Amino acid sequence: MAEATGAPMLALLLAQAEAQGADLATLRGVVEEASEAGAERALGALGLKDANARRDMDELRELLQAWRDAKKSAWTAVVGWAVRILLALLVLGMTVKLHLWDLMK
Repeated sequence: MAEATGAPMLALLLAQAEAQGADLATLRGVVEEASEAGAERALGALGLKDANARRDMDELRELLQAWRDAKKSAWTAVVGWAVRILLALLVLGMTVKLHLWDLMK
């Protein structure tokens, strides 16, 4: 939500500074440098400013994808077994209901 309110505010401040005589190119340069410095500070606070940060993020993404795949496989297996059990119970019920159990003895 800050993104939605931040961009119009930045545009308003740039327009105001330009109206007061500031050079728009200089203002854009200041905004760009401040944005880059803020992004570097945020990455540093998260511990992602070093040379290994890209590799770490890639590994985390791979780990998260592996977790999602494992979770999906587990649910698929649980549903598959539940369906098999229900079908086996249905066949057993039909065997008892149709008195086929006595024929098997």
